[in-house]
Amino acid sequence: MHAASGSAPVLFDFKSATLSLEAFLLKTGNLQSLEKALEERFGSTPDLFNGEPVVIDLTHLASLDVAIDFPGLVALLQRFRLKPVAVRGATVAQTQAAREAGLAEAPDSPPSTRTETVVKEVIKEVVREVQVPVEVPVASHTLIVDKPLRSGQQVYAKGGDLVVMAAVNNGAEVIADGSIHIYAPLRGKAIAGAKGNTQARIFCTALEPELISIAGTYRTTENPLPDNVRGKPAQVRLDGERLVFEPISI
Repeated sequence: MHAASGSAPVLFDFKSATLSLEAFLLKTGNLQSLEKALEERFGSTPDLFNGEPVVIDLTHLASLDVAIDFPGLVALLQRFRLKPVAVRGATVAQTQAAREAGLAEAPDSPPSTRTETVVKEVIKEVVREVQVPVEVPVASHTLIVDKPLRSGQQVYAKGGDLVVMAAVNNGAEVIADGSIHIYAPLRGKAIAGAKGNTQARIFCTALEPELISIAGTYRTTENPLPDNVRGKPAQVRLDGERLVFEPISI
């Protein structure tokens, strides 16, 4: 027997939902250059993300009518633990190509009040930008490391500060959403404010890094540090889009 239509159980329904998604602002159609920029920013095995859904914003490329390899772009972002779900700001041709790759079309929306960070990448002498608007996290805990970090090792303090009680050697990398405190020489990479916290700082008793970054603003060994902080106790903070290096008296 068939149940009467009026008595059939309701097994599903549709409701409107307002979701807040991060947008990945794409400014190049060259996936090789984008891959290098992402690896420079997040490392070859990143763990800053955890499958967060993102909307690919093509506003900067729509006026140029750039053809995008969406299957390749999706695979690249998934490698960095991001999950592309839609595109916006695209041309008709770009939107069609995105749909063929399984992406939806998201409506254009006015700028939100959420904080955005501009992640600046320097690839040799060519400056390429990948803009990733993210919510600035509030530091909720402190991760303490009391052993030296060797080349190839990476430590990430997600959602908080990082305290390192031993040397960060060449090729090692320390990352924090908050500030980084290193009570030993820093010879590797230090990335504070990894998800956009512009108030984060880096403190070190012997500053001689391969790379310093706060909220996406970088400085590498190609640009030597001032004599008053190189190899000495110092703090690094962000002033607008400029890194400021200040000696610390101990």
